[in-house]
Amino acid sequence: MSGALIFVLALVLVALVLVFAGVKTVSQGSNWTIERFGRYTRTLSPGLHLIVPFMDTVGRKMNMQENVLDIPGQKVITKDNASVQVDAVAFYQVIDAARAAYEVQNLHLAMINLALTNIRSVMGNMALDEALSKRNDINNTLLAVIDQATSPWGVKVLRIEVKDIAPPEDIVLAMGRQMKAEREKRATILESEGVRESSIQRAEGEKQSAILTAEGRREAAFRDAEARERMAEAEAKATSVVAQAIAGNGVQATNYFLGTKYVEALSKMGSSPNAKVFFLPVEAAGIMASIAGIGELAKEAQARGVEAASRPRGSVPNAG
Repeated sequence: MSGALIFVLALVLVALVLVFAGVKTVSQGSNWTIERFGRYTRTLSPGLHLIVPFMDTVGRKMNMQENVLDIPGQKVITKDNASVQVDAVAFYQVIDAARAAYEVQNLHLAMINLALTNIRSVMGNMALDEALSKRNDINNTLLAVIDQATSPWGVKVLRIEVKDIAPPEDIVLAMGRQMKAEREKRATILESEGVRESSIQRAEGEKQSAILTAEGRREAAFRDAEARERMAEAEAKATSVVAQAIAGNGVQATNYFLGTKYVEALSKMGSSPNAKVFFLPVEAAGIMASIAGIGELAKEAQARGVEAASRPRGSVPNAG
């Protein structure tokens, strides 16, 4: 093999090495930092790039996707001196590869310690009941504080979620008894309110019933009084008619009136359910006289009717 061939092969080999050293392909979701003689110069985005071989080197390969950071559990003392076990999870994204690579030495470790200290600070200012019931407030406070602290590192904190807050066993039992007592208290209050409402409804119903009963009695009394008034008017009218008949017919009308009352009295005595004994008058002439009086009244009334029918129209009867 001649020296010229060896030289050509050497040049080709050097060219291939230079090509492989100077051509860089960055995958999607990553950014590479380039250093020249140990000093940061630029950042390579996804795609094909050329660098100066042996002078430019790849410094850090940063993942630009959203990352999940698991924050380990720790014991936290609350404001009311209760010890609880708390763990959380954080979601963040690198938005500046150069600052994330060179502003902090270990990004993951720094963010974990920052989250742990802020969890202790935030929950240390809250009572146990408040910490258990206001997780959203804790998450929002942690997010604001940690995002502001990691901003110089080229990191954007997207979410922080407290996964679990575990009080000690004795506190859990005490909380269970408290909840049971609260539920029993609410049940007692609801039951008493139901009884009170039922009593009110019952009293209201009795009141309405009494009002309706009183109105019914008043209406009945009014109707009874009206009936008695009408009966009295009827009796007065009957008495007036009898008085006029007596004045016009004398003894016959009197006998008719007495016979009518006598028959009514016998009818009432006969319809009574009690044991009864009748004493009839010995003189039957009185009864016969009454009946005769009735007959005479009837005959006289019939005669007057015939005379009125036979009299011509327009004629005036004699006064005698």
